[in-house]
Amino acid sequence: MNKKVIIIGAGAAGMETAVSLSKSGHHVTLIEKESKLGGHLLQWDRLFPNRRPASDVVNYLKNNINGTIETINNTLVNHIEKNDGRFVVETNHGHFLDADAIVVTTGFEVFDARKKEEYGYGIYNNVLTSADLERLFKEGKPLLTNEGNSPKRIGFIHCVGSRDQKAGHLYCSQVCCVTGVKQAIEVKEMLPEAEVFSFYMDLRMFDKGFEALYREAQEKYGVNFIRGRLSEACENNDGSILLKVEDTLAGRPMKMSVDLLVLLVGFVPAGSTADLANMLGMSLSVDGFLEVKDDNMLTTVSPVEGVFLAGACCGPKTIACTLNEARSAALKVNEYLREKN
Repeated sequence: MNKKVIIIGAGAAGMETAVSLSKSGHHVTLIEKESKLGGHLLQWDRLFPNRRPASDVVNYLKNNINGTIETINNTLVNHIEKNDGRFVVETNHGHFLDADAIVVTTGFEVFDARKKEEYGYGIYNNVLTSADLERLFKEGKPLLTNEGNSPKRIGFIHCVGSRDQKAGHLYCSQVCCVTGVKQAIEVKEMLPEAEVFSFYMDLRMFDKGFEALYREAQEKYGVNFIRGRLSEACENNDGSILLKVEDTLAGRPMKMSVDLLVLLVGFVPAGSTADLANMLGMSLSVDGFLEVKDDNMLTTVSPVEGVFLAGACCGPKTIACTLNEARSAALKVNEYLREKN
């Protein structure tokens, strides 16, 4: 059919959608705000549940981006108009691109843990996020306290920014629990003598291999899982972090000091999500992500004719789910363009 398709966002979902549509003979243009393709995958060291290098997936996706796919990096979308069933996209560089269909794959952002002041991120030196920890793993740096010591006790806090009415996010971010399990294992591999404690609300090991990874963390690595909600973290004189937690299984409050505290931050809508929704005349879900046409049957189709969706722009998802959605979105785009033709 040789139609034109613009894909906004060149993370995992955008690249996989582009490859599928290019193989169908369409002219595909990928618009990416960053200087590199890959999105959040570029910040990951190893993936769950098999702990394969994230670079494997990035390289697989990049290797499939061939010369038939036009990529435009360091570019934002300023305006979108629809006339006679076709779209005109204006970029921040003043360029105008036309398309027969648009696929939005703008992904997500991680919750800003500084908004939970009671947890001490950005206030106490020995509090970091799961994104910070993953970056240390990727860079091959040793895990040290701010004082330059090897930590003997590390705490993980689940659901930071998710399932939290005070933070304004009532939804589950899906991947935080398994990320915490994976990272706890990696900490134990790095520091076998250290004690690792994981404080959770509910462990949601919903996907293939997740429960097995959780059992491995307990049985092989000795990670301690405590069902409880952190109420407050404060700094001791030596720089360690004092945790005040309610142990909901034991039904009693508890205090514990850790040398490092890791906050498992959840997903929030990308900053461009609301702007794109306004440009395209779309609505947002109650969680602030892009609304799909049908939550059961048309999860990659938007309510706006000719606009399709894939990946975490619609809500939190794993990499596997994201790639499957990308392929599904490409099929729906093909179906739409075939009928339009």
